[in-house]
Amino acid sequence: MAQPAWQDPEPLALDTAPVPEYGTGSLADLLPTLVAGQGVPGFEQRIAELTPADRNCVFLIDGLGWEQIKAHPDEAPYLHSLLATSRGGTGRPITAGFPATTATSLASVGTGLAPGEHGLPGYTARNPDSGELMNQLRWKPWTDPHAWQPYPTVFQLADQDGVHTAQVSSPDFEHTPLTKIALSGGSFRGRLSGEERMDLAAAQLAAGDRSLVYTYYSEVDGKGHRFGVDSDAWRGQLMYVDRLAQRLAEQLPPRAALYITADHGMIDIPFDEQSRIDFDEDWELRAGVALLGGEGRARHVYAVPGAVSDVLTCWREVLGEQFWVASRDEAIAAGWFGPHIDERVHGRIGDVVAAARDDVVITASRREPHESLMVGNHGSMTPVEQLVPLLEVRS
Repeated sequence: MAQPAWQDPEPLALDTAPVPEYGTGSLADLLPTLVAGQGVPGFEQRIAELTPADRNCVFLIDGLGWEQIKAHPDEAPYLHSLLATSRGGTGRPITAGFPATTATSLASVGTGLAPGEHGLPGYTARNPDSGELMNQLRWKPWTDPHAWQPYPTVFQLADQDGVHTAQVSSPDFEHTPLTKIALSGGSFRGRLSGEERMDLAAAQLAAGDRSLVYTYYSEVDGKGHRFGVDSDAWRGQLMYVDRLAQRLAEQLPPRAALYITADHGMIDIPFDEQSRIDFDEDWELRAGVALLGGEGRARHVYAVPGAVSDVLTCWREVLGEQFWVASRDEAIAAGWFGPHIDERVHGRIGDVVAAARDDVVITASRREPHESLMVGNHGSMTPVEQLVPLLEVRS
């Protein structure tokens, strides 16, 4: 039945948001499953479709979601040919976790924990102790990394059990706080070129009877943010990383499994007023808001004292047809950040959380001038952002 023109539209029902597959098929479940198969104590198989291997390598391609591989068979012929191998040969993706953004996802990968436990719930989040907005990718302002994320990584626990463990990435990442709290354990091997990383990852994989190797490439995401996933620059990076993946796969030692995955997908957002809602120019959205966190498609909204209810009502009225808009308690109850929320993490989550369903972003032209100019965006729970591959090659 059509809704009368005079009646306010109903906001999106929160139970229509596609919550990540925490516990059975998310990025946080990958490393625990792999090391459980290697006999590391304290872990169990969470992704039921995977078969154990003595030597496991994870190649994480920043920004290359499931939908992007499916849509580009010509630019990524090798990766496209592996789609049927995903998730243990089921031909299905896994989910990134919410929000679908790099800091959150890398912490989920490395710790084996959902965001509500590892405590990196977005691109930026409020530090309840200081009241400041913290950028969890760039780690600004400075915060003690191990107080912010106190759990050991899967790499550390595997290394303690005698698994040969290594991370092969850009030298720039060796000493970053995010690496320390999410990806440390065993050795870090910095290499500049993608080819050097693939070759060294294969060598490290062969260096132990049980091995766990992680390698990473960032520029697919970089070109997507700057030029969009419909650009020649992005396609060029996709073609390059396709060759890298094949190069690594062709060097696998015996008894090895290679898993190719990503931290999130990406969507291009048009530069028009309907698609880009500028928080800094919208007095309704600003009313009662002390801090705006997260990113354009996954916002944490922190209200001034006493204004939470009004901010939630306003954001639902203004954005509710395009965003899932939840209170903190509603988002937690719906499982957006995982099945459990640590007490120290509770206040980092926005009083209001807004996750985009439609092709739209909430920019902040003055507060976030660089981010507001990005063509490609991500963060929410839509399939294009949330679904990531788990492509598999075995020797």
